[in-house]
Amino acid sequence: MDRRMMMDTIVVGAGTAGITAARLLHAAGQQVVVLEARDRVGGRTWTDRTAGFCVDRGASWIHGLAGNPLTGIVAALGMETREFTVGSFQAGGRPIADYDESLRLLDDEATREWTLDVDTADELLQATVAKSGHDESYALAAERALAATGWEPERAERVRAFYRHRTEEQCGAEVEQVAAHGLDEDAIEGDEVIFLGGYDALPRALAEGLDVRLGVTVTAVTRSPAGVRVDTENESFEAAHVIVTVPLGVLKAGAIDFTPALPDTVAGPIARLGMGVFNKVFLQFEKQFWPDDVYAIRQHGPAGVPWHSWYDVSAVSGRPMLLTFAGGAWGREIEQKADDEVVSSVLSSLRKIYGDAVPEPVAHWITRWGSDPLALGSYSYVAVGSSHHDHDAMAEPVDGVLHFAGEATWGRDPATVHGALCSGHRAAERVLGSPLSLAELTRGMNPST
Repeated sequence: MDRRMMMDTIVVGAGTAGITAARLLHAAGQQVVVLEARDRVGGRTWTDRTAGFCVDRGASWIHGLAGNPLTGIVAALGMETREFTVGSFQAGGRPIADYDESLRLLDDEATREWTLDVDTADELLQATVAKSGHDESYALAAERALAATGWEPERAERVRAFYRHRTEEQCGAEVEQVAAHGLDEDAIEGDEVIFLGGYDALPRALAEGLDVRLGVTVTAVTRSPAGVRVDTENESFEAAHVIVTVPLGVLKAGAIDFTPALPDTVAGPIARLGMGVFNKVFLQFEKQFWPDDVYAIRQHGPAGVPWHSWYDVSAVSGRPMLLTFAGGAWGREIEQKADDEVVSSVLSSLRKIYGDAVPEPVAHWITRWGSDPLALGSYSYVAVGSSHHDHDAMAEPVDGVLHFAGEATWGRDPATVHGALCSGHRAAERVLGSPLSLAELTRGMNPST
């Protein structure tokens, strides 16, 4: 049955970008409908509460509190946070238990030397990247920087592995796939925090009072001089504007048919940018076996492949729990493995460090964002051949009626929740043709308790 419904603006996707845009437009007096294929709001911000505590399967951190629009919004919503400043894969910054190539714990002096090595190499890398073109990879730039250090092979290899793991975690891609300029925006200002009550409290709070239709999959968007028509499996919606906020992976797969075809100014960036895969493995234990007062455990050298970093997230669960990540090619590979095989692999790496002190976990959680048909990846990155300009170019309005938003469209801070929020804010302003205050997002809302 074809039923057509008239709206001012249709928003496709109820993630942070979509909910932000819809809430701002609704506050401005527009009639807005949000169409979401999932059975929940939040998109790639997804908190699992089935165990009786919060497990953030998607976004976990606010990366940098200073100057971040999320900081004030989260405070206004009363969301409880805990400082956890190593979420952006830093060499130091907070206590990390670093183990060398021989599985020995680095002492304070060795740890200081290691972090200084990363600082030294990073300065050289920044200078090398500044001279690199868009068709050069981060791997090539890193090799030039490391060659300039004149270090012996083992010392250089430790930093080389750090760069490889950093691109896997920051981009969800291999160091050879990421553009030399791909981590230009990788700067964190201020502390980072995680959420004791789950990150999805943010989109759920912002969605209150909005017309959100769950379980509705958009198949086509047609634009004309009269506006837009958005088709789903059972209904058609018509409006003056549409804001499409589905993940870049879904756009790259052609899951939505755009008529007329998207212009090259938008289709080109969609094709050039990369969609990374970054999966999480949570392991809950009966008791803690790792050192107290550390934020993370990190294995250097060959033993750090495929698992190299474990984060103590016990503060969120209230139970002894470690979180590790699988990014890039390894992230895609584990999606084809059974849970037991993945867990066994993680335990094998931990036991190289702690031996028989590592018990079997009492519970585990494993994400598979690359094979999720409504995401087809975790977040965007600047692939070889693309540029940061491509992020913002994706969001350029098409014929004045079609707009794109989402983390992949925000060039300053892609792959972040605050990037998604800012992109939704920008899309709403473009629809209205006037500035909007982000304060409207929380106006009249009661803080959570």
